[in-house]
Amino acid sequence: MRRQHPQGQPAARRRRGGGLRLWVLLLFAGYGAWYWFSNQSVDPVTGQNVLIDRSLSADAEKSLGAQAYREILSQERPVPRDSEVALQVQAIAARLIDRVDEVEAALAAEHGLEPTRFSEGFEWEVNVIDSDQANAFCLPGGKMAVYTGLVPVAQNADAMAVVMGHEIAHALLRHGAQRMAQQKLGQMGQMAGALSGMDPQQQQMVMAAMGYGYLLPYARKHESEADEVGLMLAAAACFDPRQAVPLWERMGAAGGGQAPPEFASTHPNPGTRIQNLQALMPKALEYRQRFCEQGDP
Repeated sequence: MRRQHPQGQPAARRRRGGGLRLWVLLLFAGYGAWYWFSNQSVDPVTGQNVLIDRSLSADAEKSLGAQAYREILSQERPVPRDSEVALQVQAIAARLIDRVDEVEAALAAEHGLEPTRFSEGFEWEVNVIDSDQANAFCLPGGKMAVYTGLVPVAQNADAMAVVMGHEIAHALLRHGAQRMAQQKLGQMGQMAGALSGMDPQQQQMVMAAMGYGYLLPYARKHESEADEVGLMLAAAACFDPRQAVPLWERMGAAGGGQAPPEFASTHPNPGTRIQNLQALMPKALEYRQRFCEQGDP
């Protein structure tokens, strides 16, 4: 009777394990590719193909935004709505919101497309939150906040409008929904790694490669898109888009120049951002002239 080599059984087991790992990875890769292609749509404002889960309705997205807003306001402290800073921010927001439909239609027309009018169901609201953060946000559904720490950095209404226009653009372009779909792909990758038998170190290496190669560039792309749409929105609302450049110079200085390298960041570095904004300035000034023929309001 032939004797089995003592090393034969472990080697066969290793081969079977390697084959199983490959099949698991292939199955998840196939599902990920199907998910990617079946959930693509065209954003008429940017003219780009975007990934948005078709199971996430616009109403559901707005509901998630409203819920997150309530939670934030329950933990943060808004200043009185009749305070000077709140009234100033509300006035800027009103001018920007008044131009949303026109700017969305104008940008979509540049790509020969019709606008989605995603913001038609927004219930706009803006609060000023007492905080040292130089920040602002706009959630799906039109729920906005400006932190008081942004006021001394912005310095004027034009620069504040640039920031608020940028945040409104994130909501108009459904960047939140795109990030949710992106995170789902990331979770698929993590699950594939765990089920295929990868050790934790290998999983970390794969996720790091995915982050630097896909997730972070994707986030930076969103920021650049919001910069462009927000700048056109501010210009169309008769604010001076040229204030965007000194604004981001001040934002960079406020950060102490400690930003991570661009490839490791979710945002373009201030230098890249300023270059992009300078390139967009002729178009922004054309929008300002087009929508503000009678001068500033």
